[in-house]
Amino acid sequence: MASTKQAAAGRPTGNQVRRLRRAAELTQADLAKAVDVSRQTVVSIEGGDHAPSVYLALRIADVLDTSVEALFKSTFT
Repeated sequence: MASTKQAAAGRPTGNQVRRLRRAAELTQADLAKAVDVSRQTVVSIEGGDHAPSVYLALRIADVLDTSVEALFKSTFT
């Protein structure tokens, strides 16, 4: 869930990374290893604190068997 700070700044209120990762029965560490980043990077992406590069977004989408658009579709406040 987005923080008040994020919503107030007009930033996206979330993404689907956590939901899709869990649906794929992957831990944050599993996803991090699969896309060659740290677990903390996955935590930051899931929390909306880090926007991945296009290359990383494509890798995450591939591992989670979805599109980048579906993965990062979010609503703005």
